[in-house]
Amino acid sequence: MSAQTVDGAKLPVGMRGTPARRLAPLHGAWVVALVATLGALFVGEVMGQVPCVLCWYQRVAMFPLAVLLGIAAFRGDWGVQPYALPLAVAGFAVAAFHGLLYAGIVPETIEPCGAGPSCASADMTILGILPLPFLSLAAFAAISLLLTIPFDRKRA
Repeated sequence: MSAQTVDGAKLPVGMRGTPARRLAPLHGAWVVALVATLGALFVGEVMGQVPCVLCWYQRVAMFPLAVLLGIAAFRGDWGVQPYALPLAVAGFAVAAFHGLLYAGIVPETIEPCGAGPSCASADMTILGILPLPFLSLAAFAAISLLLTIPFDRKRA
């Protein structure tokens, strides 16, 4: 998508409306990335969960998204899309594979990086029902969608 500048903010062609409405998807993507990053840090540092290799790969994709999208949201800069979207899609792919491993569809084991519980264990859930790999998958999917679906697109 090519970008145009309106009220000092770069946004995809076809987006219109108030500046706050045009930037809502960008702010939403940042909030999702920030919550996911803080959640991963909480699980690792407070709960003591040692991340497995796949969890680390997902962190490598998510942590920069929180910074990139935060800066872009405050600047009102949709120009971050070409940098953030590949990270979100790569994270989604790793999270999807991780979810398949967790569900037992892919017959491999998940090895933690060090001593501690594996993220494949049944007790590594939030609220007892939401497995961490699926939460990561949902976060990457939401960020990807928010970065690719502009609101208020003009109809040709």
